[in-house]
Amino acid sequence: MEEQEAVFHSRNSGSASASASAYIISQTIFLCLNRTHVSMSDNEDHADYTDNNSSAKRRFRDRSKEVLSKQAVKLAKQAEEHERFINKVTHFLGVLGFGWFCFIFGARPQAVPLVYCLFYVVFVPLRWIYYRFKKWHYYLLDFCYYANTIFLVYLLFYPKNEKLFLVCFSFAEGPLAWALIVWRCSLVFSSVDKIVSVLIHLLPGLVFFTIRWWNPATFEAMRPAGMAGRSTWPYIEDKSYLWMWLFLVPLAVYILWQVLYFLIVNVLRQQRFLRDPEVMTSYRELSKKAQKANNIWWRLSGLLGDQNRLLMYIVLQGIFTVATTALTVPIFLSYELSVVFQLLKISASVWNGGSFLIDVMPRQVILEEKKKSEMQPVQNKKDQ
Repeated sequence: MEEQEAVFHSRNSGSASASASAYIISQTIFLCLNRTHVSMSDNEDHADYTDNNSSAKRRFRDRSKEVLSKQAVKLAKQAEEHERFINKVTHFLGVLGFGWFCFIFGARPQAVPLVYCLFYVVFVPLRWIYYRFKKWHYYLLDFCYYANTIFLVYLLFYPKNEKLFLVCFSFAEGPLAWALIVWRCSLVFSSVDKIVSVLIHLLPGLVFFTIRWWNPATFEAMRPAGMAGRSTWPYIEDKSYLWMWLFLVPLAVYILWQVLYFLIVNVLRQQRFLRDPEVMTSYRELSKKAQKANNIWWRLSGLLGDQNRLLMYIVLQGIFTVATTALTVPIFLSYELSVVFQLLKISASVWNGGSFLIDVMPRQVILEEKKKSEMQPVQNKKDQ
């Protein structure tokens, strides 16, 4: 009996423990399923929230774009309204400034170098700021700025250095002066950028013309006591000396610039240009314009194939520099030729400015008006 009770109790205890285990397992499964359901619900709620959040962000972004677009159009209209007034003011100040410089040039030529130095220290830094914004700042590595920096150093620190004067004269009346003519720089008084471009190439020649021929100190040295006539140059009599410092040494200084320019633009900063095609250099700009026009420069630069256009560009620029530098020797020796050359440079820049105003600017205005007329219906449709 006791054994039967023991067996009965053991069976009951086994069934009870089995029931308890089954109950625990069932409760565990229920809790897991419940948690899974809750988790799925949470995930669905989170997905709904994410979708709603994404939609809200998208709506906010679209709204922001719309507001910014309208604001940009508003600013463009305001800029357009003030553009003509700004151009008038620029033209007014440009004409007065150029007239004032012409007066100084005739009335007090010894002050022309100071005017040039003032122009350089004011407008070249401003141009760098403007060009940096436009991604054009590598233009300031061009030879004309390199030469102008040498001019400034000479005028401010070594004004009595005869050899440096000859090198500066060669650059000013050689490559810079002829670039004004060959590249058709335009004297447009309503454009600050064009005025600065012309003066960068024109002013140095006028500065060294006055030092060479009109400076009172030069006059005194060129008319020594007891001599009624004018000597060729106060210190120089040997022609080989002239060719050395007006031709050979300037070419060596030019080659130094070319090497530095190549290292900076085509080696050190090459990846910068590859990443951003909007960053402009003189080679990029000239290649773009020459290819579009399919002119003689584009054909000449392609003589060795497209892969060697940069090399041909360097060679062509070197030939131009050699030829124009050689012409500075007769200009230096002849007062009459110097005067004619100054008139030629000024006349060319004024003529090119007139051609720009009459031929180029009307086409630009027509294109701008056409773009406005094409954009106007789109803007009206957006507003509706």
